[in-house]
This record gives sequence, C-alpha cells and structure tokens, in this order.
Amino acid sequence: MTVAFIAVVTNFLVTTSGFAAGLLTPSNAQFSVLEIKTHDVNVIIEDGFAITTVEQVFSNPHSQDLEAVYSFPVPEKAAVAEFTVWIDGKPVIGEVLEKQQAREVYRAEKQAGRDAGLMQKDEYKTFDMKVSPVRAGQDTRIRFVYMQPADVDTGMGRYVYPLEEGGVDEQKFSFWTATETVQQQFSFNLALKSSYPVEALRFPNQSQAVISQKSAGEWSANLTSSGSNPQVEQGQQVNAMQPAFKLDKDLVVYWRHQAGLPGSVDLVSYKPEGARKGTFMLTLTPGDDLKLVEEGRDWIFVLDISGSMNGKYATLVDGVQRALSKMNSNDRFRVVLFNNRAQELTQGYVNATPEMVKHYSDSLLQVTPGNGTNLYAGLKNGLRGIDADRTSSIVLVTDGVANVGETHQKKFIKLLAKKDIRLFTFIMGNSANRPMLQTLTRVSNGFAISISNSDDIVGKIMEATSKVTHQSLHGVELSIRGVKTSNVSPKKISSLYRGQQLVIFGHYWGEGLADIHLSGKISGEKKDYSTQIEFPATANAHPELERLWAYSSIQDMMQEMNDFGEDADLKQAVTDLSIEYGLVSNYTSMVVVRDEVFE
Repeated sequence: MTVAFIAVVTNFLVTTSGFAAGLLTPSNAQFSVLEIKTHDVNVIIEDGFAITTVEQVFSNPHSQDLEAVYSFPVPEKAAVAEFTVWIDGKPVIGEVLEKQQAREVYRAEKQAGRDAGLMQKDEYKTFDMKVSPVRAGQDTRIRFVYMQPADVDTGMGRYVYPLEEGGVDEQKFSFWTATETVQQQFSFNLALKSSYPVEALRFPNQSQAVISQKSAGEWSANLTSSGSNPQVEQGQQVNAMQPAFKLDKDLVVYWRHQAGLPGSVDLVSYKPEGARKGTFMLTLTPGDDLKLVEEGRDWIFVLDISGSMNGKYATLVDGVQRALSKMNSNDRFRVVLFNNRAQELTQGYVNATPEMVKHYSDSLLQVTPGNGTNLYAGLKNGLRGIDADRTSSIVLVTDGVANVGETHQKKFIKLLAKKDIRLFTFIMGNSANRPMLQTLTRVSNGFAISISNSDDIVGKIMEATSKVTHQSLHGVELSIRGVKTSNVSPKKISSLYRGQQLVIFGHYWGEGLADIHLSGKISGEKKDYSTQIEFPATANAHPELERLWAYSSIQDMMQEMNDFGEDADLKQAVTDLSIEYGLVSNYTSMVVVRDEVFE
C-alpha cells in the first residue's frame, strides 16, 4: 500500500497592528503607561541545551504607584525555572505554588501595598508576568530564566528568542495594548560551546551584531543598542529620545556544524556525590543513510488565506514557488485555498512543469488574505482525490488556530484516521496551537518543524521538503542495557526523519558502561544501530537536567490529557512535579513575596 504524506506548515503571521512581547496596558482606559528602561538577554548553549536569562528594568515616570504586566511568547520546549524581583535593593526568588493559590497570595500582597510578583502561563500562548507596585518615579528590576533542549537539524543549529506574540488570541488582543520599546539599553549575548566543530555562526537581519570565534566549537554573538538624544541645531525643535530597541521581532541565531560528521550518541548527566539516582539526557544524531525517494509524487498545497496571513503572504508564496520548482518532472501538484471556506485553485492535478509552476505562483500572488481560519475544511479538501498508486504529500499552510467550522481535536484525528497518511507539521511563528498540531503529528508518525517570522522561510521550507523526499526510520525503539534506567521521556518515539535528533531524558542508578540499541524500519526493512556509552558515578556540572527531565515528563502527561481529556490524577501529578522542581506550568505559577510571608 502506498503511504500518503501530509506536511503541515503552520503559519502565525503578524499584521502591522500585531502584538509583541512587552508591557501591557488595558485598551480604551485611562491608565498611565510604564516604560521598559533596559532589557538584557544572556544565552548559554552547551552540551545539548540552552539556558536563557532575561533581566529587565521597568520605570514608572508617573506620580502614582502602578502595576507592571509583561507578556512574552512561550518558547518552544522551554521550562521557566526562575523568576526574581528586586525588593529593597535585594533579589528575591519566586516560589512555585498551585495556580489559584499563587494568584491569591499575589493579590493579597498587592492589596496590602507590599512588593510582589507573579509569573503564570497562558496555555500554549504566553508567559504573563505581574509586578506590583512599581513605585512612583522609581524603577523595578526583574529577572527570569528558562531552559530548553538545543535545536539541531541536518547539521544546522538554531536558537530563537521569541518576541512576536502574533494576533490569534483575539480576546487578549482586544483588551490589551503593548508597549514594546526599550528606552535606554538593550543587549543580547549568546555563547555557544559545542563538542563538535562549528564552521560558521550567523545572526540574520542584525547587521550591528558582533560575531566572534574563540575555538573550533566555541562562538559568540553580541548585539547592543542604546537610546540616544538626537542632535539638533540651535532654534530647532527637540524631538523625543530615540528608543534603544523594539521587542517586536524574534531574534534568530544559526550555527553550522562541520560537514560530513558521522552519526553520534552524546550523554550529559547529573549525579551529585553520594546520590543513588542520577539524571541523564541522551542525544542521538543519526548518520545520513536515509536515501532520496526517486519515484514520482503528488503534492497537494493547502494554503491558509485568512487574515492572519497578512504581512508575509508574498514571502510565503515565494517559498511555495521555490518548493514547486524543486519537483521532479514526473511529479504533480494541486493547490487548495481556505479561509472561512475551502476552494481548489488548480481544479485537479497539474504536471510540475516550469510553465505551470509560474502560472499558479502568479495566481497565488493575486490573492488577498482575509476572514477566519476553517482549518478542518482546508484539510478535508486536501485529503480528497489522493491516488492510492502514488506517494502523496500534502503541504498545509495555516496559523494552526482553527476558529471557524469544526475546531475539536478529536474530529481532526478522526479525519486523518480515514487515510493511511503521515502528517508533517511545519509550525511557523509563535502561539500557534502546538498541542493540537503535535497531537496530529504524533498519531500519524510524522514530524514537526518550527519556524519564526525572522527565519529564512524559504530555506526552512526546503529543509522540511528534504525530509519528505527522503526515506525515514519508522517504528523506532530504544533500549539501554548494563545500567538501570527508568522514568524515560518521551515515552513514545515513533519515527525519525532525515537530519532529526532524538533527545531522551531519564533517571539512572549505579554507574558503568551501557549498551545503547536503536531499532526501526526503513521502507519495511529492519535496521539496528548499537553503541556503548559510560554513565558516570558522579557528575556535578549540569543540575539543570533535573528540571529538563521534569518538564519533558510533564509534557508527556499533558499530551495524554490532550488526547483523552483532563484526568484528576494526571493533573495532580503535573502539579506535584511542577512544585517539586520549581516549574511554571498550566497548573502552577511562580510568586515572589517578601521572605516573611512564607515564614
């Protein structure tokens, strides 16, 4: 039986009136606006994970005390592990509590006029931070830290500092306005330390950034900007001070590993002296033995033309055009458009000739995005007419937030179950409905790729296309023998595609040499890969691994609830694990108060 493939490119595009990270003020209300005085970001990427530390100073130029509300997009696979507010000149680190309890503690301290802070998560969309009060005529300093696995694909590493919030959360967008300008000082400093040689590092769209190399695997990227007073001639009007930076576009840094590196298995562990149990992160990078698929394919492009596509629709069409131009002469394609409803542009399959590619690329450029997102209708239309005798790929371009027609996740899963397909999710931008899209990806044994609006969009589309056009390893199973391991996450691996890394977290007991065995099938043929790696008796360098393991385990439990509905036992388990390891989650928040409140 021929398997049909679906590639989902989820696009979260920002209009000219879009939302960004920044201080929030209620719309249409007489509230004084606070200022972001400084914003400093420090990123360390080492041994397979990234730690991001953000320190900001909020300034209140007004004559009354005010509350600061700061919002920023949820970074992918990231766990917020620290929230600190300076009180009486000293840093006070937050404590994780059950979500409602944290709100009540913050509210009580705020009403009493005492210093307090609150960090909470708004589902998959944003982290929202409150600080009260920012004293009249004074500044308040805050810091938050989050950590996440490093993103490496096909030898290319990528780090995103997400700032674009987007516009899919219409309720929030209608209530709040954002102040995203940094007035005096902005800095972004990234340090990369890789065990493997790095050939180059680049920081697109930031011409002022300073890139430097210290060794074969050690690089840095630095960007600084200061506010300035304009130079004026005598008698001229003095304009306002020019801000240092605007927090309205993601910052993306790429690095490229040396070409031709073989497959590898890397272990990072944490096990304090005398501890029986340790925590590990195992990263498997397969070699490039997944061959190009030569037979002719059918490509079905299902493109979202809703209002969220404004701003970068032309660029996205250019990416689709380039993808079409890479097709083989024996390939065919269809184009389906959808907003409130779905319609087919091509009226059936057409051959991928240069003439047809140009004709339909020109037709797409004539489309003006608008209205809502009927994702279900677009996907349903795209699934029609798949030829069982040919391998088919569906490229679905959407913001991933269905708001018209059918929106229930179970209905999407049922729709996909009618076809023998694999779903490839290409998540472009921040705040798309990642939980739903990743569920659809997982149940169909596909893959997900994230894209920022600041990315090289065409390059990322081509990267995703290369995965679809090459063989993949399915039915993947991993075993570790020789050392006792448990609590491994993620629980299910499914498939590995060209260039993908496999990152596994878990606990181990004892020490010594362990046998690592990875198995799966390529085009129905059994494949086995084996190696050995040493689990140390003591490892003190990376205590962060405990929180990364906890976050990965929480994601497993959240995925189970997304599939089968909220479960009281799982909800309590997520809450308990979040509190134990100090993580902000859907059910917990971090609150900062004076020490005596918890005494």
